[in-house]
Amino acid sequence: MSITSADICHAADQLNGLVGFHRKRGTFIVRFSEDAFGLDVSQDSLQPCSEFVWRAVDNDRQVLCRQRLGLLLEQHVDDRLNIGEPLRLYLKRVDLPEIVAERTPVIPARPGAAR
Repeated sequence: MSITSADICHAADQLNGLVGFHRKRGTFIVRFSEDAFGLDVSQDSLQPCSEFVWRAVDNDRQVLCRQRLGLLLEQHVDDRLNIGEPLRLYLKRVDLPEIVAERTPVIPARPGAAR
């Protein structure tokens, strides 16, 4: 069975976990509870992984960002994040342009969140 852009977008929307920006390290980190981030991660930077992987192009369109998906994959908690075959294939196919889709965030981004 072939994997379509719709399958990839659906898989991105099914990601688990939260992403926050760790100020001291200057990197994004993944946790599975807001309480697990600690004081070095601003509450304003927290957002669901399923929104973190999308980067705004304009008011209605967003791009599924391979770089951000790669950051999640580097955490080595694929099962907990729910990174499946459609997203792995999307990451490997750098010969194809990133997916641009008309969508609105499932949960509105917080002020100061990565975009």
